[in-house]
Amino acid sequence: MILNERDCRHEEAVNVGRQMMVAARTAPKGKGVDIIETALITGEEIQILSETMIEINKENGFKFFLRDAENILNAECIILIGTREQAQGLNCSHCGYNTCAERPSGVPCSLNAIDLGIAIGSACATAADHRVDSRVMFSAGIAAQRLNWLEDCKMVMAIPISASSKNPFFDRKPKDINK
Repeated sequence: MILNERDCRHEEAVNVGRQMMVAARTAPKGKGVDIIETALITGEEIQILSETMIEINKENGFKFFLRDAENILNAECIILIGTREQAQGLNCSHCGYNTCAERPSGVPCSLNAIDLGIAIGSACATAADHRVDSRVMFSAGIAAQRLNWLEDCKMVMAIPISASSKNPFFDRKPKDINK
């Protein structure tokens, strides 16, 4: 049998994405409380995410949403990692308030954000271990959050994955897709 890499690249990239979700799940969590959620999207959902990013650009005018909306169309899959909001009850004041009770609604618990960052780091390390191209995208995470693909998550980041000869997620020129 002869198996050409081009014939299995997509499947292998998606398999790496699955491993990235496991890495995010097993990453250390503050106080051992797991409020991380992950998902993997492909195909039509990537197109929907891109279209949502374009809509957000129309609202906020940030050109990097357009650039990233085009870049993710080159992804084999996209990993979404988010965290639900849950105060950890440490009264650590890392969020800027003396106690968890003083923290207003809408201000994230710092431990939630730290847990998200550690999960993203573990997922990206897994991508690097498998030599697939990736990039952490705030813009695509905001769009996924708007779509509520990780239900109840207050902070979401996206990591597009590609197995190509050049990382498509680092083309940094803003693109005007209206031309």
